[in-house]
Amino acid sequence: MNAIYLPKYNREKPLYIGFFNTGAYQETIGGFGGLQHCLIPAPKHILIDRDEEGNIKTELFAEQQKSEDLLKILGYGEK
Repeated sequence: MNAIYLPKYNREKPLYIGFFNTGAYQETIGGFGGLQHCLIPAPKHILIDRDEEGNIKTELFAEQQKSEDLLKILGYGEK
């Protein structure tokens, strides 16, 4: 059975679910934030939260990888 187990529904505390960037190998070889197979950059990953006063705050998860960094991960970096 294919299933996604979620918390019980609560009308006072709605649950928001999103499925993003569900691609295959293109994300791996393009690096984080890099170009994908269709030459379109991957979207930025933004963390969204609320502070103690209820204000919405955002933070960039990580900067785009440089090609040198990705090549090192794949074993082609400087030795």
